Amino acid sequence: MAKETPQQKTTNQILIEQLMLNVGKISAIIEKQGQSIFGHKNLLSNNEINDYSLEFLELLTMLLQAGDKVDRRGAEYKALRQFFANFSQQIQVRGGDMDEFVRYVHFLQSTFLENLEADKSVDFEKSREILMLLGSIFNDIILEVFHIYLETKEKTIQAQQEELKQTSTPITEIWDGVLTLPIIGSLDSSRTMIVMEKLLSRIESDRARVVVIDVTGVMAIDSQVSHHLIQMIRATGLMGATAILTGIRPEIARALTSLNIDLTSVTTRSKLSEGLKEAFRQLNIEVSRPGK
Repeated sequence: MAKETPQQKTTNQILIEQLMLNVGKISAIIEKQGQSIFGHKNLLSNNEINDYSLEFLELLTMLLQAGDKVDRRGAEYKALRQFFANFSQQIQVRGGDMDEFVRYVHFLQSTFLENLEADKSVDFEKSREILMLLGSIFNDIILEVFHIYLETKEKTIQAQQEELKQTSTPITEIWDGVLTLPIIGSLDSSRTMIVMEKLLSRIESDRARVVVIDVTGVMAIDSQVSHHLIQMIRATGLMGATAILTGIRPEIARALTSLNIDLTSVTTRSKLSEGLKEAFRQLNIEVSRPGK
């Protein structure tokens, strides 16, 4: 029976053999380099790095054994991809970043290539095929994990923005039937909808009759923001309450007048305190110091 030569073996078989013959050496190198990348920031303990290294070698071997060609829809490839996705997320949760993860994956790839160079029984053509196979696998993994990272980061930013929108709308019942709504920051369409929904709900639940909307904290205003303010004031009126707009600066006044709409029904005051006095006056509420 003729002995199988390296040229007759598939790329996967050569890699599997190298893994089996040098698993101790490869594992030790990966663990040592993993400690230098993740250990100095205490991102992973030595035991965790060892466990990750062994799991990676097992999953890679299973992928290579699954067939002569890498099946990206196969369970083995999905398992390896999920392993790296979980790995990168754990690093990020512990304060690491993508740079460290990419360095680690590049190091894994270079470890196999160095091991390949040391094997003189593999000819140039097979070496080139192995190089292309490893490059394809690791590049796909990096791209996949990078997409997951961007999606996770985008979701985090959106959640933070949503939380900020929710918490930056403090509607307070300052007196029975009187609500105050200080608006701080920018007022775009999406935030306007949130603010308006919360305001109308509070008007209904508190049976408010006057709402003082203070725009002192609005740093910039344009015609679109002015339009949103007018919409909010009109919606307040439809709920049976009166809106008083306070904190208007010259640029806000110019923006409001540029809308060419009737503003005679809009009650304005220069300061929040003046707006509250107007609210009390409309409700026939008298506030006096004790003893007077």
